[in-house]
Amino acid sequence: MILWNSIQVGFKQIWSHKFRSLLTMLGITLGVASLVAMAAIVNGMEKGMKEGLIATGGLDKVVINDQAVPVWQEHLTEMATGKTMKDIDALKSNATLLRRISPEIRASVRYVSKGDNRSRPSEVTGVTEDALFINQHEVAYGRWFTEMDAESASAVCVIGSQIRDELFGNPDVIGEEIIPLGQTIRLGEQLFTIVGMFEHYESEMARTSRLTREAALAKLPKTVSRAFTNTLAQTPQGRSWGMPRGRGGGWAFDRKNATIYIPLKTALVRFRMAENSLKIDDINIQIKDYEQFDAALQQARNILMITHNGIEDFTFSTQETQSETIEQSIKNTRISGTLIAIIALVVGGIGVMNIMLASISERIREIGLRKAMGATDAAVFIQIMIESIVLATLGGLMGVASSYGLVYIIKNVSTSNAPIIKPDALIFSMIFAVIIGLIAGLYPALRAAKLDPIQALRFE
Repeated sequence: MILWNSIQVGFKQIWSHKFRSLLTMLGITLGVASLVAMAAIVNGMEKGMKEGLIATGGLDKVVINDQAVPVWQEHLTEMATGKTMKDIDALKSNATLLRRISPEIRASVRYVSKGDNRSRPSEVTGVTEDALFINQHEVAYGRWFTEMDAESASAVCVIGSQIRDELFGNPDVIGEEIIPLGQTIRLGEQLFTIVGMFEHYESEMARTSRLTREAALAKLPKTVSRAFTNTLAQTPQGRSWGMPRGRGGGWAFDRKNATIYIPLKTALVRFRMAENSLKIDDINIQIKDYEQFDAALQQARNILMITHNGIEDFTFSTQETQSETIEQSIKNTRISGTLIAIIALVVGGIGVMNIMLASISERIREIGLRKAMGATDAAVFIQIMIESIVLATLGGLMGVASSYGLVYIIKNVSTSNAPIIKPDALIFSMIFAVIIGLIAGLYPALRAAKLDPIQALRFE
């Protein structure tokens, strides 16, 4: 009962100085809101990065890259062969712990074009069918390369949706889906026929945004919907076939949407031979059983050491390494953001301490009267502490409410991953706000408890 009365007195003191209390609570409010918003941004980043990691092949994908000949083998540099089809054949014949092996030959093409429209692909790469499974691509329209395409080095390609958008038209702008199968486009200076198109890849945030937009447009009258579409088409992006790059909602999805695949032999004959080179750029491998990940890499390394004449001019780039990098990056960002938000809360706590000291100065006679009537030092101390905690708690609750508005604004203005508020961030921020209020009230409460009642009653 005494505790409840103390809380009521705390609320009355705050209400009697509404504006001053509001300004004091703003420090706590901003600190809590920034702490929750920072945690939400980091959660969104983490989710987006992990989505991207999965979209690029998952943890069982490994890329075999070139590396400089080790120092102890520099005298053998001229004997280094680099990655060739001999490696592919050896791996397919002997690497029993690998599920798929996909060689890649990148074509040196900066732009692809159709008439006056140009697009800059993320990659134009010669691959085999295994690339579809390792890189998690899905042909939504048309077909994949036939054996005849592969053997005869046919000038055919499968494109991503972003290439279609920029060369033939964005469905979000022109109002219909264009499937450019059979169309001829120019890869650099060479003509290629489109035989297939990948599905449109997008993050969960981009998918939700698209579905929301489509649902909203569906409810509008056709004339209004058409007017909206026409307005979008008049924007600078609209005049170049519509939306800017980034419909996938993440770097991994945008990269996949801007991909062009051609048969491996086509890349070799039409692009690599022109450079007088028969080397393979990368070898993507997929581990059969993740439980035997290290054993599979060791097996692949042993085979490549034989085909490379004992020269270790290659290295393994694992998705697991990228996953660890992501985790470390997220951890560092979270620590930095939390420290900044805590500093804001500490500043808010200083404001609470300042206002409590001012409140005590105004209530010296009141405190002296209470002591003269029998109030103990502990009772006065608890009363001031409760008032400080109530002030900080109200500021924290306002901060939690404000954080939802702040996150909503960030979500609508950001083109990256949507922030995600989790309960643990709310709980942590509120606990920290209460602790700040507790600490901020200690000195004022001690000062009030030590007041001499006679001196306090004489105070004017």
